[in-house]
Amino acid sequence: MIRMTEQRRRLVLASASPARLGLLRQAGLAPEVIVSGVDEDALSAPTPAELALVLAEAKATAVAGRPETAGALIVGCDSVLELDGVAYGKPADAEEATARWKSMRGRAGILQTGHCVIDTATGRRAAATASTTVNFGEPTDAEVAAYVASGEPLHVAGAFTLDGRSAPFVESIEGNHGNVIGLSLPLLRRLLGQLDVSITDLWA
Repeated sequence: MIRMTEQRRRLVLASASPARLGLLRQAGLAPEVIVSGVDEDALSAPTPAELALVLAEAKATAVAGRPETAGALIVGCDSVLELDGVAYGKPADAEEATARWKSMRGRAGILQTGHCVIDTATGRRAAATASTTVNFGEPTDAEVAAYVASGEPLHVAGAFTLDGRSAPFVESIEGNHGNVIGLSLPLLRRLLGQLDVSITDLWA
């Protein structure tokens, strides 16, 4: 009797973020992308860390409920910047991005990223939030204006990212680097482990 080789599990990223997709690909994974379409503004939570988790769970749940993802592993993530206990996502416009950067200069914030993994084959899920402290530098008004004019801060949580033009304005971080970009690979490995899935079995 010929034994069939077990196929690699389908991995679906419930996010439109190219940064998250890039992190997963760099780690040897080959996820499909299915955007959740969740209205993030309609959700709330008592704290920024809880909000990040609620958003991640909502994204993963929405995609896991679709017929075309049956049997797949769904990964949902969402990030917010916590500053003075308030959660900040993507700025609405250039004016808000400018004000945000002027308030962050020379200070520390906490980048909270919620992670949720759902195994649609079993219905099991695992979720947690990763937190990384970000110590911001003090870019000049001219540097802030140039950065905002680039358009980049309008597309990223907290109006900054470590893998783009704002990297020179971040002095240091305390915690996982990938978490600030959008996804903590060590946390993802642990969450998969809770579902009895080894991340190495998902390598492309």
